This record gives sequence, C-alpha cells and structure tokens, in this order.
Amino acid sequence: MRRLGLSFFLFGLINNVLYVIILSAALDLVPSSTPKGIIAFCNIAPALVAKVCWPYVLKGRIRYVKRIFGCCILSSLGMLVVAFFDSLFARLLGISLASFSSGLGELTFLQLSTTYAPPSVAGHGLGYFASGTGGAGLVGAFLWWEVRGLGVRVGVGLSSILPFIIPATYFFLLPSNSAFLYTSLPPSGYESPNEQGHTLPYTPLAATEEELGEEEGILRAGPRKNVSLTFSDKVKLVRPLLAKYMLPLLAPTLLYPVPSPDKYWLLSKIIHSIRDYYPLWQLVYQTTVFFSRASISIGIPALPPNLLPLPSVLQGFILLLLVFESSIGFYAEDAEGLSITTVLLLISLEGFCGGLAYVNAFYRINQERPDPSSVHNMERAKQEKEFKIGSIGFADSSGILFASLLAVPTELALCKAQTRRGKMLCKEL
Repeated sequence: MRRLGLSFFLFGLINNVLYVIILSAALDLVPSSTPKGIIAFCNIAPALVAKVCWPYVLKGRIRYVKRIFGCCILSSLGMLVVAFFDSLFARLLGISLASFSSGLGELTFLQLSTTYAPPSVAGHGLGYFASGTGGAGLVGAFLWWEVRGLGVRVGVGLSSILPFIIPATYFFLLPSNSAFLYTSLPPSGYESPNEQGHTLPYTPLAATEEELGEEEGILRAGPRKNVSLTFSDKVKLVRPLLAKYMLPLLAPTLLYPVPSPDKYWLLSKIIHSIRDYYPLWQLVYQTTVFFSRASISIGIPALPPNLLPLPSVLQGFILLLLVFESSIGFYAEDAEGLSITTVLLLISLEGFCGGLAYVNAFYRINQERPDPSSVHNMERAKQEKEFKIGSIGFADSSGILFASLLAVPTELALCKAQTRRGKMLCKEL
C-alpha cells in the first residue's frame, strides 16, 4: 500500500508540475504587452482536448505503457521548445505540447487507479494521486521562484528532465494490481483507522463484506474478450454524471508598491519588485491546493455528495472580492500591507476550495459501484469505470479554459480601472 501511494503521488506530482512551472513563469515567457491569459489558454486548451476527445475516441483496452511513454516524450519535447526558442509562437507551441501531454497523463492515471481492487485500494491510489497534483502546484511554484534568476533557457530546460521519472516509477515502484486482488476482509471487531487513532490514509468507503463480495464476484467472472464500449454506451454512462460530478468542478493586476523595509520588515524580505507578486500569489495558491488535495490521503473524510458544489460556490464569491480589490480596492493606497494580507488570505481560501472540489469529485466517482448489468463481465465493468472517471476530467479543464479566456479581457479592463484612479503598476510589468 505504501508503494502504491508513493507511486500515484509521484504520478500526480510529475504529471502536473510542468503545468505549474509554465503558469508561474508566465511573466517571463511572453512580452509585457501580451496578456498573460494567453499562457493560461495554451496551458489548458490542449489538455482539455485530450480529456474530452480521448475517452470517446479510444476503443477497447487502454494501453498504459504506450500512453506513459508517449506522454513522457511529448512533455519533455514541449519544455525543450519553450526553453530554446525565443519567439512567441514557438513558446506557445511548446506549452501546448506539454499541456496535451499533461491532460492525457492525468486522464491515464485517473483511469489506472480504477484497475485496482477492492475499492478501498483504488481510493487509496486516487487519494495519493490528488495529493501529488496538489504537491505539483507547491513544488512547481517553489521551483520557479528559486530558479527564475537563471533565466528561461536554463530554468525551463532543466524541467524537461522531470517527465522521465514517470516511466521509472511505473516500471520499478508501482505494484501490480494483481497484488491486491485477494485482499482479505477486515478481522472481526475491526474499527475504522480514525477511531483507533492509527495512521492509515483514510477510512475506506467500501469495506463491508457485501461490497467486497461484489468486487470478488467481478473477479470470479473472469475477463471477456473483444469487449469494447460503443459511443452510445459511453453517452449513456456519462449522462448521469453531468449534474452530480461535472458541474461542481488570476490575472496579474493584484499589484502593490514594493513594501518598505521600515514599514513592512517581513514583506520587504519577500517582495523585491512588483514582478514578485505574481509568482508569490501562485506559490500561496498552490500551497493551499496541495493541503486540500491531500485531505483524503491524510484521513479527512470526503465531502458528502450533496456538498460537492459548495467549494465552487465559495470560489465564485472569492472571485468577486478579488475583482473588487483589483479595480477599486478595499483600503487606502498607502495601506498596501493590509491589502497584501487580505489578498493572501483570499487566495489561500481559493486554493482550499479548488483542491477540495477536485479530490472529492474524483474520489466519489472512483468509489461508485459497477452497473448491475455489467457486474458479471469483468472486462466491461473495468472499461466502464475507466471511461466514467476519464470522462469527468474535462469539467475541471473546461473551468480553467473558460477562466483563461475570461482572464485576457478582464486583465485589460482591470488595468484600465487601476490607471483611471492613478495606480500605474500594471503598466510597469
């Protein structure tokens, strides 16, 4: 179980870390006159294409080895293009290649988690994968904060080595799913890990004899050859997921003067120029995303299904507050300390909400039981579960895509609003 958790943590970490490095380096990758939202767009649109199209185009079994090697090569190539070509078109192309690879990789590892049984084992892997994706935000933002002084060519070029960790993990660390097929039932009098105070990852949702017996029933049925879901089969599977899982799933204008060492001793140690604010916001956001995405793997119970939309509702409220702060401001112009602290708190809350929405939606779909009509057909049940968890990934990417499209005109509008009230910092980037 430890090897399984570590493997999926590394899958999530490495698969998503390049995405975060690109976002954190946005100010250094494009000219100052180019809206930074275009980086976010190229960083998510190809991933969205992979998540939307691949589950429907794919027929039959998933070839995990081919996918993993393809994603590794594509990610590395994309980062090398960003590093060694200076033109805007070439860098956007490199970002798009890495994005497509990241989207396909995330889809692949979410689907890979469903191949483990019983459901408690699958949930264990998925919980650590979500933790890894959150850790990618923290590691990626921190890495760029540290290496940005080396420049784009060296800093981004070094990151092209990271994707090769994924195939190494798959072949040398990840245990086979057959190692868990005959997991014994909990002993009589077994209590949940949280009640006993043990340090297991979380209380499994599927640990009853009835549920485990159902899973074993699938295994006893054995594989069926030539099983392939049709397009109409997939539409039927995805229709009930829309409202339940898919619907629930920042522009650089939050700028302030460089804090004075006399007035703000601690802030002045962190912020040395106005260009430091954007990577700082990224670092704060990704740190809180990491902790919230790791919530299930550290023992915090999953959100009840009826509360899945709550984090998204809170995110909408936070967006309105940040737009108000950027355009009008909560405090006077000379109170940048209060403004910076307020923005830090709001971005932290935004990160918690984003992480909770992600890990809980995927965890719940991972724990769903097989459809009764396919419960005795192991291969069909396996393909249905892989498709269902893969099909909801596009909701997460769609939200980011719409945000990136909205960010371009919003950034320009907010900058104009700031200049009208005499705040010219957004023009100095």
